[in-house]
Amino acid sequence: MKIYTKTGDEGQTSLIHGHRVGKDDHRVETYGTLDEANSVLGIVAASLRSHGAVMDDIGKIIVRVQRDLFDLGRDLATPADRQSAGFVTTAHVEQLERAIDRLDAETPPLRQFILPGGDLSACHLHHARTVVRRAERLCVGLLREQGANMEIRRYLNRLSDLLFVCARVVNFRLAVSEPTVDFLAPPEDIT
Repeated sequence: MKIYTKTGDEGQTSLIHGHRVGKDDHRVETYGTLDEANSVLGIVAASLRSHGAVMDDIGKIIVRVQRDLFDLGRDLATPADRQSAGFVTTAHVEQLERAIDRLDAETPPLRQFILPGGDLSACHLHHARTVVRRAERLCVGLLREQGANMEIRRYLNRLSDLLFVCARVVNFRLAVSEPTVDFLAPPEDIT
C-alpha cells in the first residue's frame, strides 16, 4: 500500500464513512490540532525517558493520553449524523481528574503565576498544554456549529490542567525552579 493516495490534491479529505470535506473544514482543523498535541506529547514521552524511573508514572499517563487523543480524533473525524456514542466518555474525564489530584498533592501550593519553563520535559509539557487549549477552543466552536461528542470538550479542559500539573511535578521532582511572575513587582531591567 502506498503512503500517498492523491485524493487530497484538490484540497479535500475524507471523514470516517467517506464523507468529503475541505481540508480547512472546522472539523478537520480541530482533529488536526489534536494530532499536533499528540505529536508534542510524543516529544514529552521521549524526553521523560531520559530521567529514568523517577518519571515512569508520568510517562505512562502521557502514553495513555496519546491513545485517548487518537480516539478523540476518531470521534471528530466521524460526521455528526453518523455518530453513535462517542469513544471518549465521562470515565476518561474522571481518570484525568484522579491523576490531577494525585500529582498535584506532590507540589507546593501555587502562590504565583507559573511561566512555562524549568526542565526541558516541563517545557514540552507546557507546549502540549497550549496546543490542547487551542484544540479545546476549536472544539467549542465545532460543537456549536456541527455537533460532536460533548465529553471531548470536558476531556480537553481537564487534559490541559493535567499537563500543567505534570510540568510542575517534573520540575519539583528534579529540583528545578519554576519560573514565576509577580505582577506587583516592577519589571526587571534586561540591559
